Parts: sequence; C-alpha cells; structure tokens
Amino acid sequence: MTIEWRYTTHPGLGVLSLAGHLGAEAIARFDGAIGWVQARGSGPVVLDLTGLRGWSVGGQVAVAQAARRLAEEGRPLELAAIPADGSLVPDAKGPAIRVHCDLPTALAAHQVTAGEQRQWCSDRWPDERTASQPSS
Repeated sequence: MTIEWRYTTHPGLGVLSLAGHLGAEAIARFDGAIGWVQARGSGPVVLDLTGLRGWSVGGQVAVAQAARRLAEEGRPLELAAIPADGSLVPDAKGPAIRVHCDLPTALAAHQVTAGEQRQWCSDRWPDERTASQPSS
C-alpha cells in the first residue's frame, strides 16, 4: 500500500495532502512529493493528513526528515489532522513541527482566504466521486 498526494499553493502557503498509508513502501513517493513542493512553492508547508489511514514509525521519520529539508530553505513544515493514534516520533535534531487539529484550523492560522490557487496531484488522488465509493 502506498500514498497518493495533492499539492495546493495558496498565496504564501503550500498544502500537501496525503491519502493512504505512509509506511516503508511509501517513503520514496513521499520524498518525491516533498521535492515537488520544494520546486513549486514558497512559504510554510502544511502537511494535511486528513486522508491518511495511518503511518509507520518510518513514515513519521520521513516527515521529520521532510521538515529538515524544508527548514533548510526557510520553509517550516506544519501538520494538520495527524492520524488517530496521535503518535509522533520526536526528533530532537530537527525543527519544531507545529500541529493543527485539522486543515481548516491550519488555514485559519495562516489567514488563508479564497484567492489564486494552483494544484497538482498524483495520478490516483481520490476525487469526490471515488472517495465516496466503498473500496473492495
């Protein structure tokens, strides 16, 4: 199982949304999505985990490494809607990671209003239609 991603730019803020499971088999894909974010945005990055069904310790470490990569460019990483288990592997070597309870709260904290947006997503990003259908 892997992840799907969607990256949305707002003025001064990027939102990387994940769906699926961030485990060992998805880390390379996640790293690629972070590269996409680095190449196409500026400002803080909110990692929206609303659609994430879970994450392994390796996935959590990948998030901490992404925070370091982004911090090297002066871009803080923040989390929105961490998985239900609420665990997050602390990384004393990395930058602090702000955690929001959900994406609307994160957007409000950055005073994001309706405005110009650009969006990219992986090939199998769940749209409204497929997200409401039961999986088999």
